[in-house]
Amino acid sequence: MAGSEPTAAPVAAPDTVKILIAGGFGVGKTTMVGAVSEIAPLRTEEPLTVAGLGVDDLKGIEEKRSTTVALDFGRITIGDDLVLYLFGTPGQQRFWFMWNDLAIGALGAVVLVDVRRPECSFAAIDFFECRHIPFVVGVNGFHGQHPYPADEIRESLALPAHVPVLLCDARERNSCRDVLTALLDRAIAVTADPDAGLV
Repeated sequence: MAGSEPTAAPVAAPDTVKILIAGGFGVGKTTMVGAVSEIAPLRTEEPLTVAGLGVDDLKGIEEKRSTTVALDFGRITIGDDLVLYLFGTPGQQRFWFMWNDLAIGALGAVVLVDVRRPECSFAAIDFFECRHIPFVVGVNGFHGQHPYPADEIRESLALPAHVPVLLCDARERNSCRDVLTALLDRAIAVTADPDAGLV
C-alpha cells in the first residue's frame, strides 16, 4: 500500500544452550555460576545446620556456612545468536537424585574439582561418562593456588586424553568464561564426530 511504513524483518531469537556446573560438595559451583552470570543468579542456598552433622563432610572446607539444596541458575550471552543457561547442581549425596532431571537437554557439563578433596568429584565424572554427556574438568584453585599441573590431575582422576582439564578460579569471570569456551569446543567436536570419545 502506498505510503505505508516498511515492515522490519523479524529478529531471530538466539539459540539457547543448557550447561551444567557440577561437582562435589563445596567445590565452587555456586561461586562459578555467580561469577560468570550476566544476571543476578538464582540461588537455593540454605545455612548449614546441626542436622547436617555426621552427614555433610566438611573436612577441608570447615569455613563453609551454606549449601545449595536445589540448583543455581545463571545466564551468559555469547553473541547475538547464542545464550548459555547455566545450572549448578547440588553437591551433597542426598540431593543427587536431582541430577537426572537437571541433565535433561544439557549440551554438556563443567565438572569442578577441588584438588584438596579430589574424591568429591569422582561421582560427577562417572555421572557424565555413563550418560555420554560431553564434559570438561575445571580445577578450582582455592585461595588462587594451583599446586598441581593439569596433566598430573588428569592422571590422578584417570581421565582420558579427550577430556579437557583446565586450571581455573571460580571467583574470576574471565577464568570461568575460558572453561565454558572449552566446553563448547568439546561439545561441537562431539557433535561433528560422535566417535570423538565419550567414554
